[in-house]
Amino acid sequence: MSKVYILGGAQTDFERNWTKEGKGMVALLKEAIADGLAGAGLSFDDVRELNADNQVACFVGNFIAEKYVDQGHLGAFLTEVDKAFYGVPSARYEAACASSSVAIDAAATKIRADEYDVAIVVGWELMKTVESRVGGDYLGRAAYYDKEGRSIDLPFPKLFGKLADETLKKYPELDEKRYMDALAKISVINYANAKRNPLAQTRKWFMSFEQASTRDTETNPLVGGRLGVSDCSQVTDGAAVVVLASERFLKERGYENKPIIKGYGHRTAPMLFEKKMADNEGGEYTLPWTRQACVDAYRRAGLNVEDIDVFETHDCFTSSEYAAISAFGLTEPGKEYEAVEDGTIEFNGLKPINPSGGLIGCGHPVGASGGRMLLDLYKQVTGTAGGYQVTGAKNGMLLNIGGSATTNYVFIIGY
Repeated sequence: MSKVYILGGAQTDFERNWTKEGKGMVALLKEAIADGLAGAGLSFDDVRELNADNQVACFVGNFIAEKYVDQGHLGAFLTEVDKAFYGVPSARYEAACASSSVAIDAAATKIRADEYDVAIVVGWELMKTVESRVGGDYLGRAAYYDKEGRSIDLPFPKLFGKLADETLKKYPELDEKRYMDALAKISVINYANAKRNPLAQTRKWFMSFEQASTRDTETNPLVGGRLGVSDCSQVTDGAAVVVLASERFLKERGYENKPIIKGYGHRTAPMLFEKKMADNEGGEYTLPWTRQACVDAYRRAGLNVEDIDVFETHDCFTSSEYAAISAFGLTEPGKEYEAVEDGTIEFNGLKPINPSGGLIGCGHPVGASGGRMLLDLYKQVTGTAGGYQVTGAKNGMLLNIGGSATTNYVFIIGY
């Protein structure tokens, strides 16, 4: 199969509130795409030239702009960014919080099939257009809304609170305090990592282990079962752009030393959380289809966990990052706390997770998160991550999930 190269890209500053700035989705897209093309060594004139030769297409990842900004038909909206996109094939892809990952998958597939030489992937979400409880209801559509979201206050914290409950139930030898302290440390690690990232939403925030581990307080109220505010990812405005290309294009344009997508995994679990738990009853893993997506990516890449230097994972809640530790193969299932306690996943650990800050620290504009993770891995393996660069990173792996780990996407990139 043809190789798929990553040319580069850009993300917006996830600290920004675009509504307060008086700006909407067109302003967001104009800024993100201009910066993304520049980050890949391209221009709008290049887009025009490529389109004239039928060599370029665009792939837009977004979850639920129909609610947040009252707009659909999002692929076509790139024509509002610049006239260079007139005539360029473009469409919107949706898979809840994994929307930009499915866009990346579609883009990579077109390049592997030699349909296009360049694919521009744009993931975005504007979430601060409504107050948090309305937004929480919108996000409930990523679950089975009629059964898990409708008339439920903040449905997703509750669903991932249930994941915490199920983890303790599945591994009865796991002490509850040890587990909850591990979740608190995951939060602290992500907040600390975010301070190194100049585009992270919480780079100016503070989180101590004492605050994160002391839940049900005024400063850390419970939001879903055992989980407190410290266990949650952020409500974020933002976009991420990554540009993929064929080997032919790299040779024609003289690009050198660009990483490739080495492997991927894509698995879908049952929609209802209770069906997921019934499906994995008696199995080793809390989220077996998440684990299978990782196994598929390793197989396609011809690599294993020992070959991966840095990870970006979908820490929409600390309980999801905890489950990802064994899904990646860093520990046996049920022993995830070991990698937390011994520092394996810390920034200077053997297998750092979320040096960017992750969704908890960097931010979680839902439709952008998969693209942002891929971009951050690109920065890591090209040695351009700046203050949050992991020394010697050559291979990186990401896990992006949609819903309550219903859609599971994994990508491995490197040289």
